[in-house]
Amino acid sequence: MRSYQSLFRTPEFTPLFLTSLVKGAAQTMSGLALGTLVYAATDSPLLSALSMFGPSLAQVLGATTLLSAADRLPPRATITGIALAFAAGTAILATPVPLWAIFALILLLGLVASLGGGVSWGLLNEILPKNGYLLGRSVFNMANGLTQITGYATGGVLVTLLSPRGTLLTAATLYLAAAITARLGLTRRPPRASGRPSVAETWRTNARLWSYAPRRNVYLLLWVPNGLIVGCESLYVPYAPDHAGLLFACAALGMFVGDVTVGRFLPSRVRPRFGVPLLLLLAAPYLLFALRPGVPVAAVVVAVASVGFGASLVQQEQLMALTPPELSGHALGLHSAGMLTMQGVAAGLAGAVAQLTSAGAAMVVMAVASIAVTVALSVSVAGEREERRPSGGGHGEERAVGGLGVADVDG
Repeated sequence: MRSYQSLFRTPEFTPLFLTSLVKGAAQTMSGLALGTLVYAATDSPLLSALSMFGPSLAQVLGATTLLSAADRLPPRATITGIALAFAAGTAILATPVPLWAIFALILLLGLVASLGGGVSWGLLNEILPKNGYLLGRSVFNMANGLTQITGYATGGVLVTLLSPRGTLLTAATLYLAAAITARLGLTRRPPRASGRPSVAETWRTNARLWSYAPRRNVYLLLWVPNGLIVGCESLYVPYAPDHAGLLFACAALGMFVGDVTVGRFLPSRVRPRFGVPLLLLLAAPYLLFALRPGVPVAAVVVAVASVGFGASLVQQEQLMALTPPELSGHALGLHSAGMLTMQGVAAGLAGAVAQLTSAGAAMVVMAVASIAVTVALSVSVAGEREERRPSGGGHGEERAVGGLGVADVDG
């Protein structure tokens, strides 16, 4: 599968795509509105960052308790139910509730969302042929980038015209539309795996996925470096309160460019070589925030940096090559949950550093940490590849998957 046209001719791809698109618009608008609402009420960069990215922290709870359900629940019903839960929760957030209730509801919604990634991406992997996943996921990422550009821009306008609470109600309506699209557009399918979901099964599968060293390295590359940079993004509101929507939109534009480049134009034979360089590109431009640039320069910086988010496509392709098909939903759910958890942790850490210093200084700290982690992981992967390289034919043949030395069988 090599063309976008062939993707949209694939049954069920379009309704799944539209559901994700509408949910993404709702998420960007509600996140900006909620962050603005909390910052106006508390004048706290930490609480503002946690209100926008706090749901991600609940992903770790879902990853350790609920994730076995990603392959054991019917996809259409689950995707529809999650969208309905977010519609109701976002509508409640639009009402005058106490601050503690806002964060309690954010935690609950994050726990519900922990199933979303595994179910949706597992269904995408099921719908598309094996060689179509990366192109399909790149289309979702590109659409997500465009949705963030328009969503943050529209959200910024709506926050001004309607108020943050009015923007939250608009987002709740979009979540309801996503639920209707999923229910009417997707086909009823059986679960991908048999058996009842349970905490014990979640732990067993997590342990199996995590125990295989090449797959573990891919997870770390997916989670940590870009999670730290999302910590930088969580500070756009305190860095430029009146222009945060512009910064978010420029970051989304850069991510769109990166996804188009990796998903459509990089040949498969050279794509693995770009994983680490893209992660370094993701972090390095944020070092310029040490100079406290004005909004126009800051917008260019975040756009250039966000091209590096294309690295996740390279690593997701590696992850699928290393994972048995019957565990694809769980594996992708673990990726999504771990990534969002790291984003929530990084948002809290960045907010705490900004509370003690400034938003610009905190961005620099997070960028330095991201670069250090990327370099350390790339050295670890290279060392492991050398150790696994056969000498004299005594250890069996290896194949290279995405630049990692990977044995032919699952470890």
